[in-house]
Amino acid sequence: MRHVLAIDQGTTSTRAVVFDEARRPVAQASQEFPQSYPAPGWVEHDPLDLWSTAAATARAAIEQAGLHAGDIAALGLTNQRETTLLWDRASGKPLYPAIVWQDRRTAPACRALAAAGHEAAVTARTGLLLDPYFSATKLAWLLDNVEGARARAARGELAFGTVDSWLLWNLTGGKVHATDATNAARTMLYDIHAGEWSAELCALFDIPEAVLPEVRDCADNFGETRADLFGRPIPILGVAGDQQAAAMGQACFAPGMVKSTYGTGCFALLNTGETPVASRNRLLTTVAARLNGRTTYALEGSIFIAGAVVQWLRDGLGLVRRAEETQPLAEAADPESGVVLVPAFTGLGAPYWAPDCRGAIFGLTRNSGPAELARAALESVGFQTRDLLEAMQADWPEAGEAVLRVDGGMSASDWTMQFLADITGAPVDRAEVLETTALGAAWLAGHRAGLYPGPEEAMAAWARDRRFAPTMGDKTRAARYAAWKRAVAAAMAASGADQPA
Repeated sequence: MRHVLAIDQGTTSTRAVVFDEARRPVAQASQEFPQSYPAPGWVEHDPLDLWSTAAATARAAIEQAGLHAGDIAALGLTNQRETTLLWDRASGKPLYPAIVWQDRRTAPACRALAAAGHEAAVTARTGLLLDPYFSATKLAWLLDNVEGARARAARGELAFGTVDSWLLWNLTGGKVHATDATNAARTMLYDIHAGEWSAELCALFDIPEAVLPEVRDCADNFGETRADLFGRPIPILGVAGDQQAAAMGQACFAPGMVKSTYGTGCFALLNTGETPVASRNRLLTTVAARLNGRTTYALEGSIFIAGAVVQWLRDGLGLVRRAEETQPLAEAADPESGVVLVPAFTGLGAPYWAPDCRGAIFGLTRNSGPAELARAALESVGFQTRDLLEAMQADWPEAGEAVLRVDGGMSASDWTMQFLADITGAPVDRAEVLETTALGAAWLAGHRAGLYPGPEEAMAAWARDRRFAPTMGDKTRAARYAAWKRAVAAAMAASGADQPA
């Protein structure tokens, strides 16, 4: 039993990775699943797709590694956060599609709560802002819009969960209804200071506490898998939301360390240690980890559209057939074109938090073509990351000019990472293992199982693939970023979105 299995359930695909005792990936399998957009601003998944792809990829990864369930010391689970599910405790059947973190249907409810003066109290307890991104208003919508759901929830017949809880329920055959502190912290129902569900917040959002899962440490006993899934039970010993798992996979255990993961969206986390830092720049204060009952915190900036902008170039515009084609296309673009793309397809995240903003393209000329659009799309990720880093440094000057550790699929693009270093003016270190989200989940489970070392040893063993150093001149960097800020202001104005304070 010298291997660990990690399940990484993401927004567009599910991946399972088997790691050996040196935390090296030895086999992996992945499956995409469809997204549903039933109305403007609505995004849904079929909950059964999430479960079936998790089970199938886990089996496939074990088989590809030439192993059996008896060779797996532990299973770690990481997941897309905030996505909200509601299911029947008796049958295990979902009552409605999963409402995805990108979904904006509850924006009016969030505005009403903010107008009533509740945002300060919500932020004080949760570190979050009143935004449809988080789970609480999604859950309230389900209870109000699924026939009979509210009455059944009050009777204790229904279970709520983010994706980790849904998968745990299915992995254990309905024996475990639990979550970890990092996922709980993204629901807008969890008091990150007290380390428990908040009765006051449940009352504010009209959520019966009977539907909530038990909150456990990230490295903890979450039960074991059903024997029929893999041939014999596997202990489930680690759970964390995907961005916190990526931070642990990047060994960002010390205060001041910062990582940025580029998947469907982009999420930057700055470790602030055991002290939660209240943001003055509309970042989120969140739980980085809870290990052995001790909570560490982070400042987080969330970008809704990163890798998804490449999917848009491929699927929406048909400019490329494969994501890899965007880099040579961007390299062929006129560097003086001045085209700026604001990819607010599902609103703008941090530090703007403008759910009503919509995407826009500026600076088009007769010579603008696919290459210029591809370049602007990739550059938009760098511009948005700089927005986050500037807000983090303003909130917590102790961070200084930190090196940015990057991972995720989009970080494989050398061109994109070089632009990121150029526009931020900071070194960018790409991890040797790009699948750091799965690695973080594996570390949690393997550490709990006694197979993997603790945080200090993990920090010492972290390996860099490549460092990207800034080469852009200060004057050019300032001009390019100023053009981006003007484009964001114009996009918000054109959408009628509120301008940030």
